[in-house]
Amino acid sequence: MDWLSVFSVFMVLFAVIDTMGALPVLVDLQKSGKKINAVKTVAIASTILYVFMFAGEFILNLFNVDFSSFAVAGSIVLLFLSLEMILETDFFKGRSSDDATVIPIAFPLIAGPGCITTLISLQAEFPKSVIATALFLNLVVVFIVLKFSVKIEQLMGETINYILKKFFGIILLAMAVRMFASNISALLHMN
Repeated sequence: MDWLSVFSVFMVLFAVIDTMGALPVLVDLQKSGKKINAVKTVAIASTILYVFMFAGEFILNLFNVDFSSFAVAGSIVLLFLSLEMILETDFFKGRSSDDATVIPIAFPLIAGPGCITTLISLQAEFPKSVIATALFLNLVVVFIVLKFSVKIEQLMGETINYILKKFFGIILLAMAVRMFASNISALLHMN
């Protein structure tokens, strides 16, 4: 196992899932009386993400889309996700809070379109074993944050939460640029 690659993929997924950036949302939901079942949330999100990770190629083939095209499209989605984090704007609407465990926490907050796109796009650069390991490690972090969200927010404070969100937004932006650059040439040579 290439642990440097696992760390790289872990960081990309950590930035996309943005559990620490979602901390204020989790705390607000809990303070408003919503219950969040960490085990159920992670189980649902894991199922969604691993299905797309392993069946993503099959789904792409159904629509006659190659990995390079999907990776370029995914890099554009990552670009907008990173800009959301850096500029504190909301490009992706529709986050409802009817059921905190499933919606919006499991989907789309954890297993959202950005993460699904990223999982499939990363397969253009990394083996599935590396991605699966990095995803598992991220889901462990998600579980811990869900379980202890109020205590973590109190411990870290607003300033550290703000700095982490901006830092991971910039990391995600750099990864989007790299993914775009490494896959656009393959697309241009195909045509």
